[in-house]
Amino acid sequence: MTPPPESEPRTFAARLTGARPGEAGLVLLSALYFFFILSAYYVIRPIREEMAVAGGVENIPWLFTGTLTAMLLVHPIFAAVVSRWTRRRFVTLTYRFFMLNLLVYFVLLRVVADGAASVWIGRTFFVWISVFNLFVVSVFWSFMTDIFRERQSRRLFGLIGVGGTVGGIVGSAITAFLVGFLSPATLLLFSVLLLEGAVVCLKALDSRCAASPVAVEGSAAGARDGVEADEVIGGSALEGIRRVLASPYLLGIGAFMLLFTIGSTFLYNIQADIVSRTFATGAERTSVFARIDLSVNILTLFTQLFLTGRILKWLGVRLALGILPVLSVLGFLALGAAPVFAVFVVFQVLRRAGNFALAVPTREVLYTVLPRRDKYKAKNFNDLFVYRAGDQIGVWSFAGLRALGLGSSALALTMVPLAGLWLLIALWLGRQQRGLAAER
Repeated sequence: MTPPPESEPRTFAARLTGARPGEAGLVLLSALYFFFILSAYYVIRPIREEMAVAGGVENIPWLFTGTLTAMLLVHPIFAAVVSRWTRRRFVTLTYRFFMLNLLVYFVLLRVVADGAASVWIGRTFFVWISVFNLFVVSVFWSFMTDIFRERQSRRLFGLIGVGGTVGGIVGSAITAFLVGFLSPATLLLFSVLLLEGAVVCLKALDSRCAASPVAVEGSAAGARDGVEADEVIGGSALEGIRRVLASPYLLGIGAFMLLFTIGSTFLYNIQADIVSRTFATGAERTSVFARIDLSVNILTLFTQLFLTGRILKWLGVRLALGILPVLSVLGFLALGAAPVFAVFVVFQVLRRAGNFALAVPTREVLYTVLPRRDKYKAKNFNDLFVYRAGDQIGVWSFAGLRALGLGSSALALTMVPLAGLWLLIALWLGRQQRGLAAER
Protein backbone atom coordinates (compact mmCIF):
# COMPACT_ATOMS: atom_id res chain seq x y z
CA MET A 1 0.00 0.00 0.00
CA THR A 2 1.37 3.43 -0.94
CA PRO A 3 1.98 5.65 2.10
CA PRO A 4 0.07 8.94 2.29
CA PRO A 5 1.93 11.90 0.78
CA GLU A 6 2.30 13.73 4.10
CA SER A 7 4.43 10.91 5.54
CA GLU A 8 7.09 11.19 2.84
CA PRO A 9 8.80 14.37 4.08
CA ARG A 10 9.05 12.92 7.58
CA THR A 11 10.57 9.73 6.24
CA PHE A 12 13.02 11.72 4.15
CA ALA A 13 13.95 13.90 7.14
CA ALA A 14 14.47 10.79 9.26
CA ARG A 15 16.81 9.30 6.66
CA LEU A 16 18.65 12.61 6.30
CA THR A 17 19.27 13.20 9.99
CA GLY A 18 19.38 9.64 11.39
CA ALA A 19 16.36 10.15 13.64
CA ARG A 20 13.36 7.86 13.40
CA PRO A 21 9.88 9.33 12.88
CA GLY A 22 8.67 8.12 16.29
CA GLU A 23 11.52 9.96 18.01
CA ALA A 24 10.75 13.36 16.52
CA GLY A 25 8.92 14.71 19.58
CA LEU A 26 11.64 13.72 22.05
CA VAL A 27 14.44 15.02 19.83
CA LEU A 28 12.67 18.33 19.23
CA LEU A 29 11.97 18.87 22.94
CA SER A 30 15.55 17.94 23.85
CA ALA A 31 17.01 20.28 21.24
CA LEU A 32 14.70 23.08 22.43
CA TYR A 33 15.77 22.41 26.02
CA PHE A 34 19.44 22.74 24.99
CA PHE A 35 18.59 25.87 22.97
CA PHE A 36 17.21 27.58 26.06
CA ILE A 37 20.18 26.53 28.22
CA LEU A 38 22.89 27.84 25.91
CA SER A 39 21.03 30.96 24.81
CA ALA A 40 20.59 31.85 28.52
CA TYR A 41 24.35 31.52 28.98
CA TYR A 42 25.40 33.38 25.84
CA VAL A 43 23.20 36.34 26.76
CA ILE A 44 25.27 36.93 29.90
CA ARG A 45 28.67 35.68 28.70
CA PRO A 46 29.74 39.04 27.17
CA ILE A 47 28.75 40.76 30.43
CA ARG A 48 31.05 38.38 32.29
CA GLU A 49 33.94 39.08 29.91
CA GLU A 50 33.58 42.83 30.30
CA MET A 51 33.51 42.55 34.10
CA ALA A 52 36.69 40.45 34.01
CA VAL A 53 38.48 43.20 32.07
CA ALA A 54 37.11 45.90 34.38
CA GLY A 55 38.47 43.99 37.37
CA GLY A 56 41.97 43.94 35.90
CA VAL A 57 43.32 41.59 33.22
CA GLU A 58 46.17 40.63 35.54
CA ASN A 59 43.62 39.16 37.95
CA ILE A 60 41.94 36.81 35.45
CA PRO A 61 44.08 33.75 36.36
CA TRP A 62 43.02 34.24 39.98
CA LEU A 63 39.38 34.40 38.89
CA PHE A 64 39.82 30.96 37.33
CA THR A 65 41.37 29.76 40.58
CA GLY A 66 38.33 31.10 42.40
CA THR A 67 36.10 29.28 39.92
CA LEU A 68 37.88 25.99 40.57
CA THR A 69 37.41 26.45 44.33
CA ALA A 70 33.73 27.26 43.84
CA MET A 71 33.29 24.11 41.74
CA LEU A 72 34.70 21.97 44.52
CA LEU A 73 32.35 23.58 47.05
CA VAL A 74 29.21 23.43 44.89
CA HIS A 75 29.50 19.80 43.78
CA PRO A 76 28.77 18.20 47.20
CA ILE A 77 25.74 20.48 47.61
CA PHE A 78 24.34 19.37 44.26
CA ALA A 79 25.12 15.72 45.04
CA ALA A 80 23.25 16.05 48.35
CA VAL A 81 20.20 17.40 46.50
CA VAL A 82 20.42 14.52 44.00
CA SER A 83 20.46 12.09 46.92
CA ARG A 84 17.21 13.39 48.39
CA TRP A 85 14.84 14.25 45.53
CA THR A 86 13.53 12.71 42.32
CA ARG A 87 15.07 13.59 38.97
CA ARG A 88 12.35 16.05 38.03
CA ARG A 89 12.52 17.89 41.35
CA PHE A 90 16.30 18.23 41.69
CA VAL A 91 16.86 19.31 38.07
CA THR A 92 14.07 21.87 38.34
CA LEU A 93 15.46 23.07 41.68
CA THR A 94 18.92 23.50 40.13
CA TYR A 95 17.67 25.78 37.37
CA ARG A 96 15.41 27.75 39.69
CA PHE A 97 18.38 28.29 42.03
CA PHE A 98 20.41 29.83 39.21
CA MET A 99 17.43 31.95 38.18
CA LEU A 100 17.22 33.30 41.74
CA ASN A 101 20.95 34.10 41.64
CA LEU A 102 20.44 36.06 38.43
CA LEU A 103 17.71 38.11 40.08
CA VAL A 104 20.04 38.86 43.01
CA TYR A 105 22.73 40.10 40.60
CA PHE A 106 20.07 42.12 38.76
CA VAL A 107 19.36 44.00 41.99
CA LEU A 108 23.06 44.40 42.88
CA LEU A 109 23.99 45.76 39.46
CA ARG A 110 21.12 48.25 39.59
CA VAL A 111 21.98 49.45 43.12
CA VAL A 112 25.80 49.49 42.92
CA ALA A 113 26.87 51.50 39.89
CA ASP A 114 30.59 52.07 40.44
CA GLY A 115 33.45 52.02 42.94
CA ALA A 116 35.32 49.17 44.61
CA ALA A 117 32.08 47.39 45.48
CA SER A 118 31.08 47.16 41.82
CA VAL A 119 34.50 45.68 40.92
CA TRP A 120 34.06 42.94 43.50
CA ILE A 121 30.50 42.29 42.34
CA GLY A 122 31.94 41.86 38.85
CA ARG A 123 34.55 39.40 40.09
CA THR A 124 31.99 37.29 41.93
CA PHE A 125 29.77 37.45 38.85
CA PHE A 126 32.62 36.11 36.71
CA VAL A 127 33.14 33.17 39.06
CA TRP A 128 29.42 32.51 39.36
CA ILE A 129 28.85 32.56 35.56
CA SER A 130 31.79 30.21 35.07
CA VAL A 131 30.13 27.78 37.50
CA PHE A 132 26.68 28.38 35.98
CA ASN A 133 27.84 27.58 32.45
CA LEU A 134 29.34 24.17 33.17
CA PHE A 135 26.67 23.31 35.72
CA VAL A 136 23.56 23.82 33.61
CA VAL A 137 25.12 22.09 30.61
CA SER A 138 26.29 19.16 32.76
CA VAL A 139 22.80 18.71 34.23
CA PHE A 140 21.31 18.86 30.73
CA TRP A 141 23.54 16.06 29.42
CA SER A 142 23.00 14.02 32.58
CA PHE A 143 19.28 14.18 31.86
CA MET A 144 19.86 13.17 28.23
CA THR A 145 21.96 10.13 29.20
CA ASP A 146 19.18 9.17 31.61
CA ILE A 147 16.28 9.23 29.13
CA PHE A 148 18.01 7.92 25.99
CA ARG A 149 19.50 4.45 25.62
CA GLU A 150 23.05 3.83 24.44
CA ARG A 151 22.17 3.00 20.82
CA GLN A 152 19.81 5.95 20.61
CA SER A 153 22.40 8.33 22.01
CA ARG A 154 24.83 7.47 19.21
CA ARG A 155 22.23 8.43 16.62
CA LEU A 156 20.62 11.42 18.30
CA PHE A 157 23.05 13.32 20.55
CA GLY A 158 24.65 15.16 17.65
CA LEU A 159 21.22 16.13 16.34
CA ILE A 160 20.14 17.35 19.79
CA GLY A 161 23.33 19.42 19.93
CA VAL A 162 21.98 21.55 17.06
CA GLY A 163 19.65 23.20 19.56
CA GLY A 164 22.60 24.30 21.67
CA THR A 165 24.51 25.65 18.67
CA VAL A 166 21.53 27.71 17.52
CA GLY A 167 20.94 28.80 21.14
CA GLY A 168 24.49 30.12 21.38
CA ILE A 169 24.00 32.16 18.21
CA VAL A 170 20.64 33.57 19.34
CA GLY A 171 21.85 34.39 22.86
CA SER A 172 24.89 36.22 21.52
CA ALA A 173 22.70 38.13 19.05
CA ILE A 174 20.33 39.25 21.83
CA THR A 175 23.15 40.90 23.75
CA ALA A 176 24.92 42.21 20.64
CA PHE A 177 21.82 44.01 19.36
CA LEU A 178 20.30 45.15 22.68
CA VAL A 179 23.33 46.13 24.76
CA GLY A 180 23.19 49.65 23.29
CA PHE A 181 19.60 50.08 24.44
CA LEU A 182 19.41 48.08 27.68
CA SER A 183 21.66 47.95 30.74
CA PRO A 184 23.65 44.77 31.54
CA ALA A 185 21.41 44.28 34.57
CA THR A 186 18.29 44.26 32.39
CA LEU A 187 19.83 41.72 30.03
CA LEU A 188 20.06 39.30 32.96
CA LEU A 189 16.25 39.12 32.92
CA PHE A 190 16.38 37.65 29.40
CA SER A 191 18.54 34.86 30.78
CA VAL A 192 16.02 34.23 33.57
CA LEU A 193 13.17 33.87 31.05
CA LEU A 194 15.22 31.52 28.87
CA LEU A 195 16.03 29.32 31.85
CA GLU A 196 12.33 29.12 32.64
CA GLY A 197 11.84 27.88 29.07
CA ALA A 198 14.38 25.14 29.82
CA VAL A 199 12.37 24.12 32.91
CA VAL A 200 9.19 23.86 30.80
CA CYS A 201 10.99 21.60 28.30
CA LEU A 202 12.45 19.50 31.11
CA LYS A 203 9.01 18.85 32.62
CA ALA A 204 7.52 18.05 29.23
CA LEU A 205 10.31 15.57 28.50
CA ASP A 206 9.99 13.92 31.88
CA SER A 207 6.23 13.51 31.47
CA ARG A 208 6.56 12.25 27.90
CA CYS A 209 9.14 9.59 28.86
CA ALA A 210 6.97 8.36 31.71
CA ALA A 211 3.82 8.23 29.54
CA SER A 212 5.40 6.75 26.39
CA PRO A 213 7.94 4.00 27.20
CA VAL A 214 8.32 3.07 23.52
CA ALA A 215 9.91 6.46 22.90
CA VAL A 216 13.13 5.33 24.55
CA GLU A 217 13.85 2.46 22.20
CA GLY A 218 12.13 -0.57 23.63
CA SER A 219 9.22 -0.87 25.99
CA ALA A 220 11.23 -2.71 28.65
CA ALA A 221 13.88 -0.01 28.82
CA GLY A 222 11.29 2.72 28.72
CA ALA A 223 9.21 1.20 31.47
CA ARG A 224 12.29 0.81 33.64
CA ASP A 225 13.20 4.46 33.10
CA GLY A 226 9.68 5.54 33.97
CA VAL A 227 9.98 3.78 37.33
CA GLU A 228 13.49 5.05 38.00
CA ALA A 229 12.51 8.64 37.21
CA ASP A 230 10.19 8.58 40.23
CA GLU A 231 12.81 7.04 42.50
CA VAL A 232 15.27 8.94 44.67
CA ILE A 233 18.85 8.12 43.64
CA GLY A 234 20.10 8.18 47.23
CA GLY A 235 23.68 7.93 48.43
CA SER A 236 25.91 10.56 50.06
CA ALA A 237 26.98 14.05 49.04
CA LEU A 238 30.58 12.90 48.37
CA GLU A 239 29.61 9.71 46.57
CA GLY A 240 30.34 11.14 43.13
CA ILE A 241 33.94 11.96 44.04
CA ARG A 242 34.47 8.53 45.59
CA ARG A 243 33.00 6.74 42.59
CA VAL A 244 35.25 8.64 40.19
CA LEU A 245 38.36 7.83 42.23
CA ALA A 246 37.35 4.15 42.50
CA SER A 247 36.49 3.60 38.82
CA PRO A 248 39.21 3.39 36.13
CA TYR A 249 36.48 4.08 33.55
CA LEU A 250 35.31 7.30 35.23
CA LEU A 251 38.92 8.33 35.86
CA GLY A 252 39.56 7.77 32.16
CA ILE A 253 36.69 10.09 31.23
CA GLY A 254 38.11 12.67 33.63
CA ALA A 255 41.57 12.33 32.07
CA PHE A 256 40.02 12.70 28.60
CA MET A 257 38.42 16.00 29.64
CA LEU A 258 41.53 17.21 31.47
CA LEU A 259 43.81 16.72 28.45
CA PHE A 260 41.30 18.36 26.12
CA THR A 261 41.07 21.43 28.37
CA ILE A 262 44.84 21.76 28.74
CA GLY A 263 45.25 21.64 24.95
CA SER A 264 42.48 24.20 24.48
CA THR A 265 44.09 26.58 26.98
CA PHE A 266 47.46 26.35 25.20
CA LEU A 267 45.80 26.94 21.83
CA TYR A 268 43.90 29.94 23.23
CA ASN A 269 47.13 31.55 24.40
CA ILE A 270 48.97 30.72 21.15
CA GLN A 271 46.05 32.34 19.34
CA ALA A 272 46.67 35.62 21.19
CA ASP A 273 50.33 35.61 20.12
CA ILE A 274 49.72 34.77 16.44
CA VAL A 275 46.78 37.14 15.97
CA SER A 276 48.57 40.04 17.70
CA ARG A 277 51.57 39.57 15.38
CA THR A 278 49.43 39.31 12.27
CA PHE A 279 46.91 42.14 12.74
CA ALA A 280 47.73 45.62 13.97
CA THR A 281 44.38 47.08 15.02
CA GLY A 282 41.69 46.03 17.44
CA ALA A 283 39.04 46.28 14.72
CA GLU A 284 40.94 43.81 12.53
CA ARG A 285 41.37 41.37 15.40
CA THR A 286 37.69 41.60 16.35
CA SER A 287 36.72 40.89 12.73
CA VAL A 288 39.02 37.87 12.62
CA PHE A 289 37.58 36.41 15.82
CA ALA A 290 34.05 36.95 14.53
CA ARG A 291 34.86 35.19 11.25
CA ILE A 292 36.42 32.27 13.11
CA ASP A 293 33.31 31.97 15.32
CA LEU A 294 31.05 32.10 12.27
CA SER A 295 33.05 29.38 10.50
CA VAL A 296 32.96 27.19 13.61
CA ASN A 297 29.19 27.60 13.97
CA ILE A 298 28.49 26.80 10.30
CA LEU A 299 30.71 23.71 10.30
CA THR A 300 29.30 22.57 13.66
CA LEU A 301 25.69 22.88 12.49
CA PHE A 302 26.33 20.99 9.26
CA THR A 303 28.17 18.19 11.08
CA GLN A 304 25.57 17.88 13.84
CA LEU A 305 22.70 17.72 11.36
CA PHE A 306 24.09 15.28 8.84
CA LEU A 307 27.31 13.60 10.00
CA THR A 308 27.60 13.04 13.76
CA GLY A 309 25.06 10.22 13.99
CA ARG A 310 26.44 8.54 10.88
CA ILE A 311 30.05 8.78 12.06
CA LEU A 312 29.13 7.16 15.38
CA LYS A 313 27.18 4.48 13.54
CA TRP A 314 29.90 3.74 10.97
CA LEU A 315 32.99 4.06 13.18
CA GLY A 316 31.60 3.27 16.63
CA VAL A 317 32.32 5.15 19.85
CA ARG A 318 35.98 4.07 20.04
CA LEU A 319 37.13 5.50 16.70
CA ALA A 320 34.78 8.49 16.85
CA LEU A 321 36.23 9.45 20.23
CA GLY A 322 39.74 9.31 18.75
CA ILE A 323 39.07 11.72 15.87
CA LEU A 324 39.64 14.95 17.82
CA PRO A 325 42.86 13.70 19.50
CA VAL A 326 44.24 12.66 16.09
CA LEU A 327 43.31 16.06 14.68
CA SER A 328 45.04 17.71 17.66
CA VAL A 329 48.25 15.73 17.14
CA LEU A 330 48.35 16.80 13.50
CA GLY A 331 47.33 20.37 14.26
CA PHE A 332 49.92 20.97 16.98
CA LEU A 333 52.59 19.41 14.77
CA ALA A 334 51.59 21.77 11.95
CA LEU A 335 51.62 24.79 14.29
CA GLY A 336 55.02 23.75 15.61
CA ALA A 337 56.40 23.58 12.08
CA ALA A 338 54.68 26.76 10.86
CA PRO A 339 53.18 28.98 13.59
CA VAL A 340 51.44 31.26 11.09
CA PHE A 341 47.92 32.61 10.91
CA ALA A 342 46.61 30.37 8.10
CA VAL A 343 47.68 27.16 9.87
CA PHE A 344 46.24 28.38 13.14
CA VAL A 345 42.83 29.26 11.63
CA VAL A 346 42.38 25.88 9.95
CA PHE A 347 43.38 24.03 13.10
CA GLN A 348 41.26 26.18 15.43
CA VAL A 349 38.11 25.95 13.30
CA LEU A 350 38.39 22.18 12.80
CA ARG A 351 39.21 21.55 16.47
CA ARG A 352 36.41 23.65 17.92
CA ALA A 353 33.81 22.38 15.46
CA GLY A 354 35.03 18.83 15.99
CA ASN A 355 34.65 19.22 19.74
CA PHE A 356 31.10 20.64 19.64
CA ALA A 357 29.80 18.40 16.88
CA LEU A 358 31.56 15.10 17.59
CA ALA A 359 33.68 14.89 20.76
CA VAL A 360 31.02 16.23 23.15
CA PRO A 361 28.13 13.97 22.01
CA THR A 362 30.49 10.96 21.83
CA ARG A 363 31.83 11.69 25.31
CA GLU A 364 28.26 11.86 26.64
CA VAL A 365 27.55 8.42 25.12
CA LEU A 366 30.19 7.06 27.52
CA TYR A 367 27.85 7.77 30.43
CA THR A 368 24.80 5.99 28.98
CA VAL A 369 26.15 2.59 30.09
CA LEU A 370 26.58 3.64 33.74
CA PRO A 371 24.18 3.58 36.73
CA ARG A 372 22.01 6.65 37.26
CA ARG A 373 23.99 7.91 40.27
CA ASP A 374 27.10 8.08 38.06
CA LYS A 375 25.19 10.01 35.39
CA TYR A 376 24.40 12.78 37.86
CA LYS A 377 27.00 12.65 40.65
CA ALA A 378 30.23 11.33 39.11
CA LYS A 379 29.54 13.06 35.80
CA ASN A 380 28.91 16.36 37.56
CA PHE A 381 32.27 16.13 39.33
CA ASN A 382 34.09 15.39 36.06
CA ASP A 383 32.23 18.11 34.16
CA LEU A 384 32.80 20.80 36.78
CA PHE A 385 35.90 20.27 38.88
CA VAL A 386 38.03 18.24 36.48
CA TYR A 387 37.24 20.55 33.56
CA ARG A 388 38.23 23.67 35.50
CA ALA A 389 41.30 21.89 36.89
CA GLY A 390 42.42 21.51 33.27
CA ASP A 391 42.02 25.28 32.84
CA GLN A 392 44.25 25.90 35.84
CA ILE A 393 46.94 23.45 34.76
CA GLY A 394 46.91 24.88 31.26
CA VAL A 395 47.01 28.56 32.30
CA TRP A 396 49.82 28.25 34.81
CA SER A 397 51.92 25.73 32.86
CA PHE A 398 51.70 27.92 29.72
CA ALA A 399 52.82 30.94 31.76
CA GLY A 400 55.71 28.94 33.22
CA LEU A 401 56.92 27.66 29.85
CA ARG A 402 56.57 31.14 28.37
CA ALA A 403 58.69 32.52 31.22
CA LEU A 404 61.39 30.00 30.29
CA GLY A 405 61.56 31.60 26.84
CA LEU A 406 59.55 29.16 24.71
CA GLY A 407 57.89 30.68 21.67
CA SER A 408 54.64 29.70 19.94
CA SER A 409 56.30 26.96 17.88
CA ALA A 410 57.89 25.22 20.87
CA LEU A 411 54.74 25.65 22.97
CA ALA A 412 52.66 23.98 20.26
CA LEU A 413 55.08 21.05 20.08
CA THR A 414 54.84 20.47 23.84
CA MET A 415 51.18 19.59 23.25
CA VAL A 416 51.93 16.80 20.75
CA PRO A 417 52.82 14.10 23.30
CA LEU A 418 49.85 15.14 25.47
CA ALA A 419 47.55 14.85 22.45
CA GLY A 420 49.07 11.40 21.77
CA LEU A 421 48.30 10.35 25.35
CA TRP A 422 44.79 11.78 24.88
CA LEU A 423 44.34 9.53 21.83
CA LEU A 424 45.39 6.41 23.76
CA ILE A 425 42.90 7.24 26.53
CA ALA A 426 40.14 7.82 23.95
CA LEU A 427 40.72 4.42 22.33
CA TRP A 428 40.80 2.71 25.74
CA LEU A 429 37.57 4.41 26.80
CA GLY A 430 35.87 3.35 23.57
CA ARG A 431 36.83 -0.27 24.16
CA GLN A 432 35.60 -0.15 27.76
CA GLN A 433 32.33 1.45 26.70
CA ARG A 434 31.69 -1.28 24.17
CA GLY A 435 32.22 -3.93 26.85
CA LEU A 436 29.90 -2.20 29.31
CA ALA A 437 27.24 -1.76 26.61
CA ALA A 438 27.43 -5.46 25.79
CA GLU A 439 26.96 -6.37 29.46
CA ARG A 440 23.84 -4.19 29.70
